[in-house]
Amino acid sequence: MSRTCLLYPLSAALATALVLAACKKPEPIPPPAPLATEPAPAATTLPSATPASVTALELGNSVGADERVTAPATTFAPGDTIYASVTTRTGDPTATVPGRLSAKWTFQDGQTVHEDARDLTLTGDGTTTFQISRPGGFPVGRYTVEISLDGAVVQSREFEVK
Repeated sequence: MSRTCLLYPLSAALATALVLAACKKPEPIPPPAPLATEPAPAATTLPSATPASVTALELGNSVGADERVTAPATTFAPGDTIYASVTTRTGDPTATVPGRLSAKWTFQDGQTVHEDARDLTLTGDGTTTFQISRPGGFPVGRYTVEISLDGAVVQSREFEVK
């Protein structure tokens, strides 16, 4: 046999092997090894907002050293000084919460008699006192005091001057 006779079958076999190898599905490439990195920082949670609230409002014509009304009342004389004792509380007794506490006093016709506001740092339970007085006395009639915390009315009381 001649070399040519052997060369044709060998070439055909080699070509077939190459075609079959080209049609073979590629094997999946393994994922790369993870890179060495610093550990992820621990998740930090921000402290939840500790709200403050107004828990009580009392009116009277005198207050004690603790700023609380000594004898609650809803009727006053024209010459009285009228006190509004506002009790506040924070959700966490140890947290300090900034807040703006205000009082708006109005007469029965809607006229504003007096407004007062205080920027406070509230902690736990506390009391803040607002007051109004008038040298010539208040006109007889019905009045309202509205207490707001951070701009929202949270308590109100009606009272009368006789």
